[in-house]
Amino acid sequence: MIRGIHHIGINCHDIERMKRFYGEAFGFEPVDEGFAWADEPMMDHIVDLKGSAAKGVMMRAGTCYIELFQYSAPASDIDRPMRPNDRAYTHFCIDVTDMENDIVHLQKCGMTFNDRDFVDVGHVKTLYGYDPEGNVIEVQQTAPGNAFGLDKLPR
Repeated sequence: MIRGIHHIGINCHDIERMKRFYGEAFGFEPVDEGFAWADEPMMDHIVDLKGSAAKGVMMRAGTCYIELFQYSAPASDIDRPMRPNDRAYTHFCIDVTDMENDIVHLQKCGMTFNDRDFVDVGHVKTLYGYDPEGNVIEVQQTAPGNAFGLDKLPR
């Protein structure tokens, strides 16, 4: 079922600065031009945030991806950077082979999706859910030929 952790999501205040940092510090390179959304009910559904607006980019290095986000809405209620003792991360993503059945399995294990179904955006089927303590986990199934499939990473 699960082939591995696909990416780590990082919410940042200045995405261009962070893109430069991760590129220069660790060799991450953007896989494409990035993405943005605002006033898109489908994206609100995927990320489980009403009125969401953000821009982002998927970056690749070695055997992993990171996904940088800069949300413009809704406003965060946390003003400071997270500390090691804080209980939080933005999300991690697991890559699966059978979205429909794998979501049912994850629900049986205690994951919740707030009565939402995954969305097929063409290049990926995706949905954010929550572990038993409320931490965000994205479940995705990439379509063949997707620019950021696990098959694009070195073995």
